[in-house]
Amino acid sequence: MTARFDQGPWAAAGVQTVQPGVHRVPLPLPNDGLHAVNVYLLEGLADDGGLVMIDGGWAIPEARKALEEAMAVIGRDLGDITHILVTHIHRDHYTQAVELRRLLGSRVYLGAGERPGLEMLNELRSDEPAGSIDTLRRAGAGELADRVRAMDHGGYDPAVWEAPDRWLGAETLRFGDSELRAVPTPGHTRGHVVYLDERRGLLFSGDHVLPHITPSIGFELAESGGLPLADYLDSLRLMTRYADAHLLPAHGPVTDSAHARVAELLAHHDDRLGKSLSALGEGTLDAHAVARELSWTRREVPFGELSAFNQMLAINETAAHLDVLVLRGQATAAFTNGVNRYTRVR
Repeated sequence: MTARFDQGPWAAAGVQTVQPGVHRVPLPLPNDGLHAVNVYLLEGLADDGGLVMIDGGWAIPEARKALEEAMAVIGRDLGDITHILVTHIHRDHYTQAVELRRLLGSRVYLGAGERPGLEMLNELRSDEPAGSIDTLRRAGAGELADRVRAMDHGGYDPAVWEAPDRWLGAETLRFGDSELRAVPTPGHTRGHVVYLDERRGLLFSGDHVLPHITPSIGFELAESGGLPLADYLDSLRLMTRYADAHLLPAHGPVTDSAHARVAELLAHHDDRLGKSLSALGEGTLDAHAVARELSWTRREVPFGELSAFNQMLAINETAAHLDVLVLRGQATAAFTNGVNRYTRVR
């Protein structure tokens, strides 16, 4: 597939018609390095003439206003949204979907793997990433875990953390004569789902496949469970079993080939696995110590220059890479005094 999408800055307010009846709308995020989250409006699917929306955005007034203004450009209004298919539970994707349901009566869909996180969030009545904080403690970063837990995570609002109308597994959703395939893609979160329009060759990838950045791994509200990076790599390979499609991500511009970006992400994680193994050296280290030996982001930023929140993401990702090295027999792990410590196999 050859690149053919001409776009300005992807996060600029407005609407981009990707194909007839398929519209990308970037919605603002508060104080977020990602700048915006893309939601997609699909016409011609719902039997009642309504719109199917993919991802909901963050429930803030600025996002609602931007959505209303973009819909006016295509001759629509909020009342036309009848179905909202959410890729995962993070608040920049889920919370406005719930708010719009309350306002409009839209049906909200979410991957079944997100259910434990949503239930834990409502049990704790806090939107702190409890699973990720627990991972920090097991990684030897207890002091950082305390700092992250003390942060303002936006305030718990039960009104935007209600359950969806339908929990999704691997299934095909039918809207009139059209179909969207829901494909579970655990890794970024346990219940992440992408939506594949095979007829039009479109992959609505959420945070699973992003064109410019690599998504955080295992950033969970509940216990991550299992091996999130192993799950993520398997989920990436799963994408190559389907015909290549245009990539319609949650953050970043639309691009022409999902397969090309999947190959880049797989190569990136191979590189990070090698660097994590090298950082272990001859000693026995926890994930916090290994993360401090690595550089971060495309700008190769030292660990110490990251914010506390981004240090959490870095340590969690390092732990995920070390666990895959153990799975592959390249390292061993021992859990003592509440901390996992890793040793390179010689």
